[in-house]
Amino acid sequence: MTRFIKAIYALVFLAATALAVAAPASAGDPQIDTAKEQGVVGERIDGYLGIVDGGADPALIRRVQDINNKRRAAYDDLARQTGTTPEQVARVTGEKLVSGAERGQFVMDDSGKWKKN
Repeated sequence: MTRFIKAIYALVFLAATALAVAAPASAGDPQIDTAKEQGVVGERIDGYLGIVDGGADPALIRRVQDINNKRRAAYDDLARQTGTTPEQVARVTGEKLVSGAERGQFVMDDSGKWKKN
């Protein structure tokens, strides 16, 4: 198998594993789900949740920070297991989460701008 094909397989494995690790960190959280539906919270391309507008409730901000801390720990663990960096794991996960965001939810792209999906 060529080095290129091995790299592709590794990326696919990393993406699938990273998504499986990060998604549960916010999946089924009614507070986050509601905030996403309302356009207050969105997925960022870097693999973390973000506050879309500055007027979010302090309790929601703390919840987003808690989820992001759990994601960061999961990215660290997966990076150690796969021989990559936490930033690479987070980025691959972020790309998957942004591309899988529901219609009408906000996502942050590479430019750092929020856009409605």
